[in-house]
Amino acid sequence: MATRKAAESTLYHVHPTGFWKKFRDAVVVNPEISSGIPLAGVHRWPQPASRPEKYSTPATKASDPAQNPYWKRDVRRAYPQLSVVTQPDLSSLLIQHSEAKSIPAPSEGKESEQSSILVKAAEALELSSAIATITSTQKVYTEARLPPKLPTPFKRWTPERAPDAPHDPNAYFPMLLYK
Repeated sequence: MATRKAAESTLYHVHPTGFWKKFRDAVVVNPEISSGIPLAGVHRWPQPASRPEKYSTPATKASDPAQNPYWKRDVRRAYPQLSVVTQPDLSSLLIQHSEAKSIPAPSEGKESEQSSILVKAAEALELSSAIATITSTQKVYTEARLPPKLPTPFKRWTPERAPDAPHDPNAYFPMLLYK
């Protein structure tokens, strides 16, 4: 007689005992089916939580108190730092950057070492007079040189007439279609 060889479904799984075995036998449709919970000592080696050593986090620069002072870690007091530009500073920057910069031609010998680009320091002007001097000498914005625009991720929509929807030519059709 040929015996049918098959894997034992309950051999490597946890079995209920006591009251829960009786309860399972009474309630379950197929009592020979396994619980599905594998025996930890058979399938996993070493078993979970059986290793004697404990995990320790590796030492980093942040774990060294000498290299990680409290004031660097304290985000509650990381206030934004203000920067101040006064009107005389702004007027001097405007006057310096309004002129076209020219680079001197290279020369030979010691003259090239002595020649350097000198940035003349603007006098402390009021902002309104600095703007007046810049706009009097040159036009700030022209049609060729427009002021900067904010960058937008989409193209601006321009209305463009589309062909009308199909309708009876004698009917009142007030709808206009645009692309």
